[in-house]
Order: sequence, then C-alpha cells, then structure tokens
Amino acid sequence: MVRQPSINAQHRTPLSTERIIETALQIVDGQGLSRLTMRRLGDALEVEAMAIYHHLPRGKEQLLDGLVTHVASAPAQAEGAAPGSWKDVLRGWAAGYRGRLLAHAGVLPLVVTRRNPAALTATVASLREVLRRGGVAEDTAAVAAHTLLGYVIGHAALEVRDTGEDGADRAVDWDARFTAGLELVIGGVG
Repeated sequence: MVRQPSINAQHRTPLSTERIIETALQIVDGQGLSRLTMRRLGDALEVEAMAIYHHLPRGKEQLLDGLVTHVASAPAQAEGAAPGSWKDVLRGWAAGYRGRLLAHAGVLPLVVTRRNPAALTATVASLREVLRRGGVAEDTAAVAAHTLLGYVIGHAALEVRDTGEDGADRAVDWDARFTAGLELVIGGVG
C-alpha cells in the first residue's frame, strides 16, 4: 500500500535522527520497549518506516543504541563548582541521573544490557573530572566514577523492579535507601 502524503506533510518538522530518537523514546515511555517497532515509529512520525533507515542505516540496532545514548549520557557539571563542593556536585548529579533513568524506565534494561560504551563515556569522564577537581587522585577518581555510575544505574534498576531485595516485609523507602547508599559511596571516596 502506497501512502499519499498528508496535507500536513509540508508543515511537519523534517525527519532527523534527533526527532526519530525522541519519538521512539515517547513510544517506549508510553507503551513499553516491546511495543517499539519501526512500523509503529514510522506511523508516529507520519512517514514510511523505510524513511527512518535514511537516518539510521543499521535500523533498530542503531535506534536502540541511540535510545541508550539519549538517556544514559548525562555528564555532571564540573565547571563553576567551588573546590570543596565536589560531593554536593556528585549528589546533585546522582539525584538527577536517577530521576532521568526512572523517567525513562523502559530504556533502563537497554542501559544495563546493551554494549554501548560510548553512551557512558562522557558521563564517566565528567564524574572523574568532578572528583579530580575536588582533589581526588586520578586512579581513585577513575574507580569512584565507575562505582558511582554503577550504583545509580543499579539502584534505579532495582527500584523499577520494585523489589524488596533485603527480604523486608515492609515497603521500601527508595528515596531514603538511595540517599543512604549514595552517602556510603561518596563518603568512601574521601
């Protein structure tokens, strides 16, 4: 079946990789990762699914990598922070990153399981820079940056599953647990 261009086609935003990723993220956030298909994405964008391949030649694999990069790449801001405030910068980043992961919980399984190291490169480098500017030795900063990133991603994954992994027969206060764990990680750095 050949689609006729809609009357609004000339007024819609041109197709771009960013628009494709944003629309895919809306589908995943609203309907779940399992509902993301190239056809459904094309319908949401009001284009033939094949048009997406002009921007993402590797198709769905490249789309999933793009989703991971879009959600997981969130560098901490090292510039402008007072030298003694590096712990506050990390606390603020961790809270924001956790919120970002929880807001896009459908992408979280991809963040955990897909091999896409480029998606986290800028984030880890920024954490390392915050630590380094705070006076933490380079080797320790590298380990701490990966530990902090792993903690936030892992905590968000457990939170999305809403597991009481400690075996408690009570509701888990995820905010309190996150903050307590974050203080252990940051406190262990120095």
